[in-house]
This record gives sequence, C-alpha cells and structure tokens, in this order.
Amino acid sequence: MSAAPLLPVSQALARVLASAERALPTEVAPLREARGRTLAQDLEALRTQPPFPASAMDGYAVRAADIAQVPARLRIIGESAAGRRFAGAVGPGDAVRIFTGAPVPDGADTILIQENTRIEDGMVVALESETAGRYVRRAGLDFAQGDVLLARGRRLGPPELALAAAMNHPTLPVTRRPRVALLATGDELVRPGENPGPDQIVASNTYAVAAYAEAAGADVIDLGIAGDQFADLERSIRAARDAAADVLVTLGGASVGDHDLVQTALAREGMELGFWRIAMRPGKPLMHGRIGDMRILGLPGNPVSAIVCGVLFLVPLVRALSGDPNAGADRSEIAILGEALPANDSRQDYMRAHIVGQRDGHPLVQAFGRQDSSMLRVLAEAECLIIRDAHAPAAAAGDACRMMRL
Repeated sequence: MSAAPLLPVSQALARVLASAERALPTEVAPLREARGRTLAQDLEALRTQPPFPASAMDGYAVRAADIAQVPARLRIIGESAAGRRFAGAVGPGDAVRIFTGAPVPDGADTILIQENTRIEDGMVVALESETAGRYVRRAGLDFAQGDVLLARGRRLGPPELALAAAMNHPTLPVTRRPRVALLATGDELVRPGENPGPDQIVASNTYAVAAYAEAAGADVIDLGIAGDQFADLERSIRAARDAAADVLVTLGGASVGDHDLVQTALAREGMELGFWRIAMRPGKPLMHGRIGDMRILGLPGNPVSAIVCGVLFLVPLVRALSGDPNAGADRSEIAILGEALPANDSRQDYMRAHIVGQRDGHPLVQAFGRQDSSMLRVLAEAECLIIRDAHAPAAAAGDACRMMRL
C-alpha cells in the first residue's frame, strides 16, 4: 500500500491561515506602543493639516501684484513665526517677515524668499517677481478633518505612527498581539551558556523563531525545553494553555522516530490534527492542528527546517491573527539564476542563496553548494531562498526563477 501523497506547500499554508478564522480582539494602545501592530478599524483625521495657509520657506509674505515689477520696495510691518502668527493684514506695499511653517497673514498671497531680497533703509527690496501662491502651503494640503487616511488592517510602521500623531490620535485601536508559546523538545538539548553533555547540543531554533514571531507582531512565551518523556511534554502543553497561548509552536519531535513523541503527547492533550508532512524541502515533517482555541504548529527539529518553516507558516499565521488582510500574500520576486540547477524532485525546494549582482533589473542569485538542513552558518550567510517548484526541470544559468528575501 503506497503512502499518502505529501500536502503541497500552498495547500498547507491555506490551511494554516484558515485556522486564523477571525482576528483577535481589539484593544487600545498608546502611540509609542503601537509599532508593528495592526489597526482594528479605519482611522479618520481629527484635524486638518496644515490647519491654515503656511509658508514653505523663510522670507516675506507679500501680495504678488506688488512684486510684479522688480525691484520693488515694500514696508516691513511685522513678523509671523511658527506658533506665533502676525495678527494684522497685508495691504498694498506691505510685507511681513515670515519663517517656514508660520501662518501666512491675511491679504498676502505669495512668499518672497529671502534669497531674492535685500534690506535698504528698513524696507525690503524684492529682486525677483513671484506668481500668486508660490511657496504657500494651502490649508488641508496634506489632509482634511474626517479623511480616512489609515485603513483597517494597516500594519503600523514609523511613517504610519507619524501620520496618526499628525491626525491628533494619542491612542490607536489595534488588534491584540497574538500570544505565541515556543516549546523546544528533546533530551539532547541544553540552553545556550549551559555545559552540554557528551551527547547533547545547544538549542538554537527557539531564538530565531521567536525573533521572527516578534517581528511579525507576536508576544512570545518561552516554555523552555521539554525532555523526551510524556510527562514533560504534557506539562508544557498544559502550561501553554494556562498562558492562553493563541499558537503553540513545538520545535522538534514531530518526525517518525521512536523518540519523536510530540504528536502523541499533543493527541493525548486533545489535539485535532490538521495535517502532518508536506511536500517541501527543508521542512517535510511540518505539523498543524489545534487544541480548542490554541493553534498548533509543529516545526521540524533541524535548525534550517525550523526557521524556514517559521518564515513560511508562522509569520503569516501571526499576521492573520493580527488582522492583516495581506497575511498570505506571496512575498517572492523574480530573480535570475547565476548558475545552472538540476531538475527538482517531488518536493518544493527552498535553497539558501547569495545575491551576487543584478541582471536585467532583477537580482542575480546563486545557491550555496551545501544545503544540509543542520547548517546554520550557511543560513546566516544567505540573503535569500531560491524557490523551486516540485518537479521543476533543470534550469540553466540566466534562467528566471523565484526567490524570497531573508
């Protein structure tokens, strides 16, 4: 009896995203704490920006008609600075000293920049004419009160936070950060800084996967390392549930060996298995399921496999739970192969690669010669992953391919 075919990557991702059937609840966050969060509702401007006609340059607020013929001598009747406007009005033959960002006085319709002036006997002499409206930022040039400038689902980076502040929002309605619990498994693991036994290694996967999850917007709960005993695993799974984790990520123990107990332990705690094993390299033994409201993502134990699966599946899941409508968007781009690659087998391949230049406006990429999924050094040196579809034919140097930046 032949084994069931492996699940394609695209179908696996669709199922993972489907488990985020709705975004997490909404909360209010201060501006300083909203970076990386996702807006939970459309955001309207609470004021007009700029709220008045403002000068774009240092110089003099004048009437364009008064400097149509130059040189022209104008009376300086006052000053307008940012935060301190000139209270009067500009009449024929008048000029008001003005600074960048200051309100343009009534009656003035243009700014005579200071480079085009000289001062004589307390008068300003215009050396160049200007058209009406020159260097004047009209009221509402940027936006008007009531404009929807940031849409629901927008991920908040530095420019969005500056815009929200200019819109006069001190706090923002955002989706709660997903809580991601990370559990490394295996008797062979110790934490960095500990003294490994002769048959042990240092646990590394947790730190990369945690960093990717946090960058995607999650709060990470480190459950430490569980040994290869059901009691340890089940205790840790219950700890994730007690912490109200939205996602439990296990690292290792999801394969088929005698000491790979994670799937059984999860089943004993009530996991409904979604899928296990996908047509991907590295990362074949990926597992997905749920225990009640807690999604389960079982990543392979090999470091590169765990990290690549984290990028491809955990990051989109975190963004989907955060309410990002583009969580599952294809992040790959066209690249050009710098060397030939052989035909691929039945698993979609993600090859660590250098970006070695540009050709025809696209990155020129070259895969590392060693692709062993245990080699973190190669992953750390890689800038991207070359993506090769299952059953892709041999490719020649100069052929187009797809790549994903790391």
